[in-house]
Amino acid sequence: MALKEDITEKSYFSSVWCVVLSSVLGLLLLLAPLTVNAYELLLGTGKAGTFSHFSGRMLCRTISQQLPDVTCSTQGADDEVDNLTNLQSGSLDLAIINSKVLDGAVNKSGMFQFLDINYENLTILTPLYDRPIGIIVRADAGIATLNDLKGKRVNGGAPGSVERRAMELIMKAKGWSVDDFALFEELPTSHSQDTLAFCQGTVQAMLNVGVHPTLPIHKLLKNCKAQLLDIDDDDIDALINSRPACWKTEINSESYPGPESRVQTFGTRAILGASGAIDQETAYTIVKAIYDNQKRLQGNHPALSLYPVQEARTGIEGLQLHKGADQFFTTQ
Repeated sequence: MALKEDITEKSYFSSVWCVVLSSVLGLLLLLAPLTVNAYELLLGTGKAGTFSHFSGRMLCRTISQQLPDVTCSTQGADDEVDNLTNLQSGSLDLAIINSKVLDGAVNKSGMFQFLDINYENLTILTPLYDRPIGIIVRADAGIATLNDLKGKRVNGGAPGSVERRAMELIMKAKGWSVDDFALFEELPTSHSQDTLAFCQGTVQAMLNVGVHPTLPIHKLLKNCKAQLLDIDDDDIDALINSRPACWKTEINSESYPGPESRVQTFGTRAILGASGAIDQETAYTIVKAIYDNQKRLQGNHPALSLYPVQEARTGIEGLQLHKGADQFFTTQ
């Protein structure tokens, strides 16, 4: 009987010590420094392989390295509207969105005209890079100005493509129709159908929409008697002034074969947007981390050179800088 009581007593004290030890270890874990990041950011980009996805990865790497309490990861999507809607709902913290898409969403125009979703809570952290509309022409086609395109053989891009939408903008500004060209092709960029037609001389002009420098344009200018057309045109200026989502810009051709020059053109911008859930302090530190590492980002690709502070403060109509971003740019 005594032996049984002794065993029971030992079991009791063992249980007590286990409880005490567990409590002490739990307390020590609570007091110890956290080994995981305290804040997670999800950044929406274009699908893998796009420049949007590449730049998003570079931004996340910069943010995670510079802000020890923040971890950033990217999430690609096929459609910018998906990213925009997820940003509005809070499923994304940040997203890289084209200025034309942002303008349409906030100001209820274009594809958003009859969509019953309010995007007014979205703000801008900073514009990231231009997406110029480049017109590439054959050197032997006699095309020196935009007006010279009329009567030539052109590829206007596949219906619904970004190149076709850009061509339609230009045609609207100039008052042209497809009948004003000797040939109006609708070749897509897939399988290099547009560049093959250009190099073979089937078309004398084609469009490219995207960042510069880029390898396909480098090859085109080097191997196919091509040159970038300078678009200095009053009708285009009027178009830009009437559309807040478009800006005049330049393509720096110093990375391409031929004479170094800056070709005037226009296009949209990739904007780093933020959801309304991002607080002012976090937004400030994100923008500061990006601008503190401007040279590193530029080293990843020249298009990520970022904008001068005063230019970065200017958002599109109806969309404002986040208070944290405004705080950063105001103090610079």
